[in-house]
Amino acid sequence: MDPARHPDRRALLTGGLFVATAALVGCSSTSGAPATAGASPQARPTMQPSARPATPEAAFTRLMEGNERWVNGDLQHPDRDPDRREFVAQKQEPFGSVLSCIDSRVPPELLFDTGLGDLYVMRTGGEAVGPVVTGSVEYGPMTSGTPLIVVLGHQRCGAIEASYESLRDGKPLPGNLEAIARALRPAYEQAVREGGDDPVDTMARAQVTLTAAGLRSNQDLAPLVKKGTLAVVGAYYSLDSGKVEVLAGAPS
Repeated sequence: MDPARHPDRRALLTGGLFVATAALVGCSSTSGAPATAGASPQARPTMQPSARPATPEAAFTRLMEGNERWVNGDLQHPDRDPDRREFVAQKQEPFGSVLSCIDSRVPPELLFDTGLGDLYVMRTGGEAVGPVVTGSVEYGPMTSGTPLIVVLGHQRCGAIEASYESLRDGKPLPGNLEAIARALRPAYEQAVREGGDDPVDTMARAQVTLTAAGLRSNQDLAPLVKKGTLAVVGAYYSLDSGKVEVLAGAPS
């Protein structure tokens, strides 16, 4: 073998190990962002685009101001740029948690004119709750001090209507949809007691108020509510106007 034409195998191995080590060091970097020309790999935005409100009142005000912009079409689209994406890549501090319906017409981030990292969002059919959903709602307030929870029902809710008819007629819904109807039974029973021209809408509002009251009084969230560091608000969204109506629990 001609040594002039074939480099030393040990040199090749040494070079390969050097490259692999460098790659591993790069992968283990805590910066979480690629380096750019003229910028440090550790560079981060020095200011958060939208600081998190510190109180339930401030968080509620910010949320409702966003809804007012949605209604008026005067949207700001906050916290939706690369700087915000980079800022929240390492840590999140949402100012609110929203439990809403799965309905495609009721996306909380849009109707409150918020952006990336602003809200924890849980969505279930008719805002049905169970242990996993309740735990998800509790996550923000109990782990990072999120000061606001909103339970958001809405106009013409298909899950509410289907559950109402199923419970009224005694005909179970197919598959796991029946679990939604069972979870909504207390709201159905309240709507039956209240009566009215639109029992489905009455049930939708009852589901909001019952769910919000249950979260407000549960053993883990109740101490935060009592201390004044958390508010649990029940609200109702109009598909026609885009407006969020507060039903109960607005902080003052």
